Amino acid sequence: MDTIAAEDRLIVALDVPSAVQARALVIQLQETVRFYKIGLELLMAPGFFDLLDWLKGEHKKVFVDLKFFDIPETVARAVRNLAERGADFCTVHGNQSIMEAAAKAKSGGLKVLAVTALTSLDRGDLADLGFACDVADLVLSRARRALAAGCDGVVSSGLEVARLRAEAPRKLICVTPGIRPVDNRIEADQKRIMTPAAAIRAGADYLVVGRPIRDAADPRAMAMRIQSEILHALHDAGIPTTGAR
Repeated sequence: MDTIAAEDRLIVALDVPSAVQARALVIQLQETVRFYKIGLELLMAPGFFDLLDWLKGEHKKVFVDLKFFDIPETVARAVRNLAERGADFCTVHGNQSIMEAAAKAKSGGLKVLAVTALTSLDRGDLADLGFACDVADLVLSRARRALAAGCDGVVSSGLEVARLRAEAPRKLICVTPGIRPVDNRIEADQKRIMTPAAAIRAGADYLVVGRPIRDAADPRAMAMRIQSEILHALHDAGIPTTGAR
């Protein structure tokens, strides 16, 4: 895997109701953030693809998190269309044939990430869904299948990244959501969370941060704080901090 520029490792989730608000946040963050995630909430609002095009025009990287899950040919067509829009990452959430179809359909710089287990789920939630296994075991199984299917990486909680790295040291891109800059912050819809430094030390490549930046009194200052924490964690781990943008 190519060296990742330190500044690109922070992905800010634009989890806001409208494209207008998303643009305003990007403008507010200025040069402190170079990678953004857009997902279902914005897809249901006007201007989703105009926002994607605008972000690319601003020389930002874009992670389209729609968790494609449909028959393989439909997913393949969606991935092809997204690749033509210049997206950098997209997510797929399905079985082996779905992941294989997505991986085969990618082109250009688009990378396909397989969703493992949502950070909002814990062991009890998996039991409710009929999965009689440990969360870490499920994540590892999904990661192995994603690698075999030709996916570029996975979306995984930081709590499972260290085990993934032991199995596939640098083969898979690991994108980690559920990042919180303060230890032991409890939120109803995020159960498996981790600080930025801890996630980097565990082996995460990219960190997805939403509310801690969006809802901060000074979003730009918070983004700078997290970027600094990432940089220090990379130095401590002996990981190169420069790379092609």
